[in-house]
Amino acid sequence: MVDLKRWLRHGFTPRWRRHFSAATLAAIECAVADSERLHRGELCFVIENALPSEKVWRALSAFQRALEVFAEYRVWDTEENTGVLIYVCLADREVHILADRGINRCVCAGQWEQIVAAMQQAFSHNRFQEGALLGIAQVTDVLVEHFPAVDANQNELPNTPTVI
Repeated sequence: MVDLKRWLRHGFTPRWRRHFSAATLAAIECAVADSERLHRGELCFVIENALPSEKVWRALSAFQRALEVFAEYRVWDTEENTGVLIYVCLADREVHILADRGINRCVCAGQWEQIVAAMQQAFSHNRFQEGALLGIAQVTDVLVEHFPAVDANQNELPNTPTVI
């Protein structure tokens, strides 16, 4: 059965630019680039304002959508399997961090959950740039610990945040 409140929320969520201005997107891009100089991981930051109505109608959760985005943007397609997706669904007010299998061997889900909680806390106070940059910084700390940079640190995924 369809959750009518959720369907309406996805249909009428204010446009993402209200929360993620051009300056905020540029700051996220710089933070991702700076982060990737410190470790061998690859970050992909995706913001989705609202799910398409057919996905909401089918009761696709924000987590399930994050899994789809992880595959669609080929976050898994890095040489060392060190891709990390930070997915923000504004309509559901959810953040999900998904990591590839190379990282999941070393990092427990609890670490991602703490980062997500910090981001969501900032977002709940309309501090979207602060929350995004905090999340990137904390993911960076985790990746530096387990996957420190080497001399030939390739950039395998775009640093520019994607807005769906």
